[in-house]
Amino acid sequence: MTDLSVVGKPLPRVDGISKATGKAQFTDDLRLPGMLYGKILRSPHPHARILNIDTGKAGKLSGVKAVVTGKDIGPIRIAYVDTPTLPADEYILAQDKVRYAGEEVAAVAAIDEDTAEEALRLIKVDYELIPAVFDPLEAMKEGAPTVHDVIVPTTTTAWEDWGARSKGRPLNIKNNICTSLLINHGDIEKGLAESDYVREDRFFIPATSHAAMEPHVALANFEPSGNLQVWLTHMGYEIKRFWLAKTMGIPLSRVRVLKAYVGGAFGGKIGLFSYEFLAAYFSRKTGKPVRITLSREEVLTACRMDFRMIVDLKTGVRKDGAMMAQHIKIVNDPGAYRGTSSIVMYLTYAFSVPVYNIPHIRHEAVSVYTNKAFSMPKRGHGGPQIRFAVDTQLDMIAEHLGLDPLDIRRKNVRSKGDALPNGDRLESCSLADCVSAAAEASGWKDKKGKTRGKGVGIGIAAMFNGTAFYPFGSAAVVRINLDGTITLYTGSTEFGQGSDTAMSQIAAEELGVSLGDVVLVSADSELCPHDLGNFLSAGIHVSGEAVRRAAADARRQLLENASRILEAPPEHLEVRNGGIYAGGNPQKVISFADVIRHSQMEKGSILGKGHTKAVSEIKFGATVSRADRFTNAYSFTVAVAEVEVDEETGQVKLLDLTMADDSGFPINPMNLEGQLDGNASMGEGDVLFEQILNLDGQTLNSTFLDYLMPGSLDSPKMKSLHINSFDPRGPYGAKEAGECARAAIIPAMVNAIHDAVGIRIKELPVTPEKVLQALAENRIKI
Repeated sequence: MTDLSVVGKPLPRVDGISKATGKAQFTDDLRLPGMLYGKILRSPHPHARILNIDTGKAGKLSGVKAVVTGKDIGPIRIAYVDTPTLPADEYILAQDKVRYAGEEVAAVAAIDEDTAEEALRLIKVDYELIPAVFDPLEAMKEGAPTVHDVIVPTTTTAWEDWGARSKGRPLNIKNNICTSLLINHGDIEKGLAESDYVREDRFFIPATSHAAMEPHVALANFEPSGNLQVWLTHMGYEIKRFWLAKTMGIPLSRVRVLKAYVGGAFGGKIGLFSYEFLAAYFSRKTGKPVRITLSREEVLTACRMDFRMIVDLKTGVRKDGAMMAQHIKIVNDPGAYRGTSSIVMYLTYAFSVPVYNIPHIRHEAVSVYTNKAFSMPKRGHGGPQIRFAVDTQLDMIAEHLGLDPLDIRRKNVRSKGDALPNGDRLESCSLADCVSAAAEASGWKDKKGKTRGKGVGIGIAAMFNGTAFYPFGSAAVVRINLDGTITLYTGSTEFGQGSDTAMSQIAAEELGVSLGDVVLVSADSELCPHDLGNFLSAGIHVSGEAVRRAAADARRQLLENASRILEAPPEHLEVRNGGIYAGGNPQKVISFADVIRHSQMEKGSILGKGHTKAVSEIKFGATVSRADRFTNAYSFTVAVAEVEVDEETGQVKLLDLTMADDSGFPINPMNLEGQLDGNASMGEGDVLFEQILNLDGQTLNSTFLDYLMPGSLDSPKMKSLHINSFDPRGPYGAKEAGECARAAIIPAMVNAIHDAVGIRIKELPVTPEKVLQALAENRIKI
C-alpha cells in the first residue's frame, strides 16, 4: 500500500501538544461554580450484616449538604451484563449486608473535601460480623458461608432492544457459583486416547490492579431543566450513559457525557461505578455540581480488578508434538459480585482456539463468589490467564518430548484460511511468520539452552478485535466545511492509546487531505453518533472502519458534485491535497471549498455517514454448549524474552524482549510501537511484581509504595516487529494492537526463567521467594 500519504505514517498525536504542555483538562482538573465534593464511607469488614446506620451528626456538620445510605437510594443495582439469566447483582450502596471490605455503605456531599472526610468519620455503622469465605475452592463446598442467597432479576434488561420486561425467575445461588460454562468440540476422550503423551498441570493467577495513572473521577451537573451533564474517566460513553439514565430514572436523551481527557484505563473504566451514580444523585438532590474523586487506596482496594483464576490443564500430544486434545478446567474468582465473569470465562476459551489447531477440546469453567473486591476486564480479559497456562505447559511438553519449543509451536499454530469451531474463518493470520520473525530477530538458535544464567523463552498469544455485542455497532459522520476543511464526529474515546489521532488519519487519507485539515469532535454523547466504546479491542477495526466509510461517503458526494463542474465522470476524478483533479490534468482542478459552495447552492451541505454492524451472533450467556461467533478478526503476537536470574537472591531481570505482532496494517506505526511497549511493561509486571495481596478479605498493599510495578530501570531492550497480514474487514487492512502482547509476554518470561535455571513456576508473580524455593527443591531432587 505504497500510495498512502497519511495512514501508515508515524505522525504526531493530535492531542500531543495539549498533554505535553499541561493544557489537557482531565476530569479532576474541572471546576464548576458552586461545586460540591463527594466522599464514600466503605465497609471495614468483608462480610457483615448492617444493623443500623446513624448519619445524624454527619448531617448536622457545617458545610455538609447531603448524606445518603442504602435505605435512601433503595435497592438499585448495576452490572456490566444484565439479562434475565444474569440479573444485576451489585448495589449502589449496601442494603442488608456488606460482602467485601471496601464496599460502599454511605456517602456525603460537602463544600470541600476536608468537610466531607470529617462527615464520614461522624457516621456510625453497627455491624454484625458473619463468617466469610475467601478461597473459591472452599466457597463451593457444602456448608460454606453464602455470599448471595437469591438474586431477583431487574425489571428491564440492560439493552432495551433485547426486550422490555424481564420474566426470569429469582436465581438461587448454590455453592456460591454465580455462572458456569461448558464448551465441547471434537471428542476429548478419543483425542486423549490417541495421544502418545498426556500432561496435567495446575496454574494460579492472582488479581492485579489496572493501575491507570489517573484515578477514577466523576463530575456531575444536574440542571434545572432535567438534563444531566457528566464528565467521567471512561472508555466509551454508551454504557455509562445507559446505566445513568436507568438508575436515575430519566430518559436517555437527558444524559450527556461530555469529553474530558482520560489518563489510562486498560479495561478498568468500562461499566458504571457507584461513585458515578452518587455524583449524579447528589447533584440532583442538592442542585449543585458534585465531583467525586477516588483516592489511590480506594482504587486499589475497592475498584474492580483483574480476575483471579485457577486453571487445570490436561493436554494430549503425539510423539511429533502434534496437539490432539486439551481439557481445560477453570475456577474463576470474581469476588463479591459477578462483574464480567460470564464473558471472561468464554474468552478464556476463545483465546485458545485461534492459536493452536487442536481437534478435541473440552472447556469447563465456573465463577465462584467470595468475600473479596470484585473484578472486571483488564487488558486481554482472560487472555493473559489462559495463555500463561497453555504456553507454559506447552514448553514442558516440548521438553519431555525432546523438541524445540519453537518447532512444537510451528507445528501447531493456525494459518490464514483456517476455520474455527464457531464458524469464524481466519481471513488474516500471520502467526507462523511472527514465530519465525521473532525467533530470528532474538537470536533464538544461538541462545536457547546455551547460556548459563540467562534464558530465552517463547510465548504466543491470540487476541480478538471487532467485537460488538450490543444492539448497535459504531457510526461516524464527516462534514466538509465551507473552507474545504473536514470535521469528523466520532464516538470513539481517547484514553491514551492514540484513538483521536488514528481516526483523524483515516478520515484524512480517505479524503485526500492532510492531518491538519481534520477537525475532530469525539467522545461527546450529545454531538457524536453511537459508538460501542474503545474496549474489546474494537477501536480501529470497528470505529475506524465506520470513520473510513463516513469519509468515503463524503468523498463520493464531493466527486458527484465536482463531476458536474469539471464536466468529467466521477470515476475519472482524483482527490488529493484538498482538491479534485480531472483526468490527471493538473490544470483542471477544483478545490473542496469551491465544490462546497456549488453544493450549497444546488444540493446543500455534504455530510458523509458511516456505520459498522455488530456481530449479532454473540452470546455471552450463563451456560452454553457451543462456541458462538463474537468477532470479525483476530490478532496475534509472538514474544521472545531473555532473562537473567540471580540464584543467590532469586531476583529475575528481564534483559531483552522481542515482539512480532500481527495487527493488520498499522494506521500509525509510532502509536503501534507505543502500544506494544505498554503491553511489555504490563506483562513484565504480571510476571515479576504485580498482585493484590489479600489477607482475610483485607487488601494489604493499597498504595503504589507497596503495590509493585515495573519502573523505568526495569525496562528491557525491546524490539517490535510488525508482520502485516492485511485484514479485509478493517480500515486499510487494520486490526488491533492494544491487548495482545501482554498475554504473550507472560509465558515467554516464565519459560525463559526455566531455560535460565531449570525451575518451573506455575503461580504468578514469580517472586524472589518462589524462585529460591524452587531452586532449593530442585537441588533436593538432584
